[in-house]
Amino acid sequence: MKYYLIAGEASGDLHASRLMHQLKELDPEAQFRYYGGDAMKAEGGVLVRHYRNLAYMGFVQVVLHAKTILSGMKFCKQDILNFAPDALILIDYPGFNLGIAKWAKQQVTDPKSRLKCKICYYISPKIWAWKSYRLKAIRRDIDLMLSILPFEVDWYKQRGYAVNYVGNPTVDELYDLRNRPLAETKEKYILLVPGSRKAEVHDNLHVMLAATQGLENRVIAGAPGLGSDFYAEVLSKLGEAGKDVQVRFGQTHDLMKHAYVAAVTSGTATLEAAYLRCPQVVCYNFKGGMLVYNIMKVALRSIRYVSLVNLLIYGLSHETGLPDERHAAVCELLGPYLTAQSLRDQLLQLMGDTQQRREIMAQYERMAEVLGAPGAPQRAAEAIVSTISGSFHSPHQPH
Repeated sequence: MKYYLIAGEASGDLHASRLMHQLKELDPEAQFRYYGGDAMKAEGGVLVRHYRNLAYMGFVQVVLHAKTILSGMKFCKQDILNFAPDALILIDYPGFNLGIAKWAKQQVTDPKSRLKCKICYYISPKIWAWKSYRLKAIRRDIDLMLSILPFEVDWYKQRGYAVNYVGNPTVDELYDLRNRPLAETKEKYILLVPGSRKAEVHDNLHVMLAATQGLENRVIAGAPGLGSDFYAEVLSKLGEAGKDVQVRFGQTHDLMKHAYVAAVTSGTATLEAAYLRCPQVVCYNFKGGMLVYNIMKVALRSIRYVSLVNLLIYGLSHETGLPDERHAAVCELLGPYLTAQSLRDQLLQLMGDTQQRREIMAQYERMAEVLGAPGAPQRAAEAIVSTISGSFHSPHQPH
């Protein structure tokens, strides 16, 4: 069978590559054509365009590159028509992919069109957090929605749409490392994970360094897209707070596994740290003080927490009695609540054999149980192949 995949960023490229690998196991004659990256390219098939030529973040960047984005979408549509796949597989990246899905559904339902594929979505857009109006388009255009977050199943079900939880790829990526015995090392350090983009690092790292100065050895998990020169320049501008700090690249997961405690910028890294049992404080710094914070609270009123760890533990419930974000299973210090002193105080509560440290480790085990067993790419591939053949009902839920 023929599969056309669209992944618009690095994480999507990784997840899509593992899905492709499993599709080949089920369908040895599989043919792939895709928008993606190097990980997908390593699995074979034809890389049409690299995601680095698609990934524009933020309103200003999208406006500035609107012509390029529209041109890329037009080319993509024609390329899909020419390839005539059995399945169109969209991986996250909703701004682009939902537009392609709408067009594809129109083609599939047009008797004059030669496109007769199933439209599958792997890794649901986070419409439960914002832009819930997109549910209307998803219900109309998507034949199979595969979720990697278990609480999404109930959220969609309450709105009359069935999605299937296939497990979380993070479990597949980190399962072996999580269950590997700790290396015997005398090294003791605080891990700082300030983000993967330059702006995030600039905004968060200076607070992290000020908060941890004089506590323990400090190690920064260097982002793959940012070189050592970038970090050297940032550290040089921070004076004493930036001295005697190591930056290590390509070791983030191993560093999480062995860190004493960590300050982690909100994102997938918080889930990775929790799965690897790394005591952490979640941070996200932004300008604008309480005004911007309160605006964000209104914009994200459908969710109580921003870290995936807390969302997995507590779900999307707003029931009374749940702790606020600063007293949840994982402390979230966001915007005006993130200061050098507040972060230092929270980290100190996790250092040593403290009650807070024991509690957070117990919550991590609860989160791991919620995520379930490895096998997300395999279950997703099985669901897609079954959907194409018309025999799909629901994948086995991970246990």
